[in-house]
Amino acid sequence: MLVGRTAEKLRAVADRAQQAGGSRPDTLLADFSSLDQVRRLAAELLARYERIDVLINNAGVMTPDRRTTVDGNESMMQVNHLAPFLLTNLLLDRLTASSARVVTTSSRAGKTGRLDPADLSRERRRWNGWLQYGDSKQANALFTVSLAERGLAATCLHPGVLKTSFAEGTFFMKLVWLLPGMGEPPEAGAERIVHLATHSDGVDHPGRYFVKNAPVRVPERLSDPALAAALWDASLAATGLSA
Repeated sequence: MLVGRTAEKLRAVADRAQQAGGSRPDTLLADFSSLDQVRRLAAELLARYERIDVLINNAGVMTPDRRTTVDGNESMMQVNHLAPFLLTNLLLDRLTASSARVVTTSSRAGKTGRLDPADLSRERRRWNGWLQYGDSKQANALFTVSLAERGLAATCLHPGVLKTSFAEGTFFMKLVWLLPGMGEPPEAGAERIVHLATHSDGVDHPGRYFVKNAPVRVPERLSDPALAAALWDASLAATGLSA
């Protein structure tokens, strides 16, 4: 099952998958900048599939300017963390029943994060797009810690610095494209996600952060159980799950 926000891109990826593997994946549209669309997506997945063996949370965005979603959240925090948090929780019973793996794409940018669960949208702190992106990627790692504490085979990873349209137009991504050896092809990141979805590493190291297919030690702010618990509670409130 492929999920994306653009029908044209979904069709193109489904075409490539069919050419490579012989069967065509199902597709569903959902824009993670709308939590209502995430709720609809969860309902459709539960209706279609009696079991879910792997959930890959890979949606991500980086914008240097501050943007707010229809739900009133800062866009990077919602798309990168709150939306996958909501989706995973709405599917949680099905995931648990299937002994599923949950793989979440984090980033080495999470090491720069200074996440404040009481200020997820960075309304009371200095705004900087890359700092907020780091907060959202730190949230991905802490979310993984909390899922593992709840018994799921949850892992997260730094996919690598990839040559894609991500963060298009920023100085950093211009360097990635221009400097030899600074960036990798998208296939490198995809392979690392697939590794955690299929290899025993995805089960044997719950709660861990991976780089190049190996679990690595991370700063305490990416693995602190108390901060992870505070983020979980703040995310419940922000997504309406605590009501």
